[in-house]
Amino acid sequence: MTAGAPAAAGIAPDILDHGLATDLAAAALAIARRFHAGATLWCAAPAWEPHAHHMAVEFVHPVIVGKRALPAFALSGPDLAAQARVAVHAGDLLIAVAAAHDPAAADVMRRAPAWGAHTIWIGSGPRPPGGAADHVLWIGDSDPLTPATGRFVLLYHLLWELTHVCFEHPGLLTAPEPGECAEEVCITCSDEGRLGEVIEPPAGPLDRALIRTADGEEPVDVSLVAPVAPGDLVLVHAGAALTRPA
Repeated sequence: MTAGAPAAAGIAPDILDHGLATDLAAAALAIARRFHAGATLWCAAPAWEPHAHHMAVEFVHPVIVGKRALPAFALSGPDLAAQARVAVHAGDLLIAVAAAHDPAAADVMRRAPAWGAHTIWIGSGPRPPGGAADHVLWIGDSDPLTPATGRFVLLYHLLWELTHVCFEHPGLLTAPEPGECAEEVCITCSDEGRLGEVIEPPAGPLDRALIRTADGEEPVDVSLVAPVAPGDLVLVHAGAALTRPA
């Protein structure tokens, strides 16, 4: 299949069932909205790096006349979290193509909320745990050769095409997402802990740590979870780290 070619024809029903089709549509809308807001897409595939490069090319190369070139880059190398930590900014997109048991993919998916990134996880076999990513696009096939059969390629081809379909409906790009807060202060959300990643531990017992959250870098009291080290994840509320995520 050539990059950008129509992918929907001749899809076997056991590959793209109703549940996966719904997941693809929701993920594409989320991606289009974030690109519309200025996001960059970061692609990772720790065990299958060609998928990361191929997916980035899909989004950045406008092979169909009139389609937008979208900012997308592949992350590769031995320390995926370190690369993503530097590259990813709040509002960006992070897509991983990996098995649920891939430790590098699971680590960046877990940290992404602290970086303010929206996440999509593509894979096959046993699914990752609930909440592991904002969108999970999964093929229920435990065959270890599945990543080489072209079915992952089909998924991100469809994701690219559906994202551009969303661009053709501008009203979709600015409509509030389900559960999104329209008010400046949300009573429901105000009691939730925000995921944060430690940048610098406190210099002394009475000092605060520098923590990165989706809202940026901020000083946080970590006395309840001390000691902390760079890279540790904590849940932040009202200027204090209350606990560590499970």
